[in-house]
Amino acid sequence: MLPLATPRLRFREMAEADLADIASLDRGGSRGPADWIAWNLDNYAEHGFGLWVVETHAGEFVGDCGLTMQEVEGAWLVEAGWHIRADRRRSGLATEAAAAVRDAARDAGVEHLIAIIRPHNVASQRVATKIGMVLEREIHKNGGPALVFGLGLSR
Repeated sequence: MLPLATPRLRFREMAEADLADIASLDRGGSRGPADWIAWNLDNYAEHGFGLWVVETHAGEFVGDCGLTMQEVEGAWLVEAGWHIRADRRRSGLATEAAAAVRDAARDAGVEHLIAIIRPHNVASQRVATKIGMVLEREIHKNGGPALVFGLGLSR
């Protein structure tokens, strides 16, 4: 299950050969780049989705974007996540990728999609809003406050 290509972007599964590119992203969290790739490979095998490499149609690495399972206050939910190279931000690429991932989730039968975003990450909050998500609640996750944006995807 890969999202469809967009006018500027295409998606593919991560591979160990992507280590240098993944290391260039500001991903937050405690996973190093090799563990990040391994986690996504496990997600593909277990769930049929994960974070996918996002690249231009010419093959230039842009970042990652996709779906993961996240625990929120005792419930497991499908989350859309995105990480764009610093030098490619503020060009609409995150929104373009996230919209394609949202559509892929809908096509796969996901009924409710969330995004967990730190309160200081205003840019990601804008991306979530642009793809139709609304702030649903505030939680404490992974050692700090987080905002949960959500969107019902039923047809």
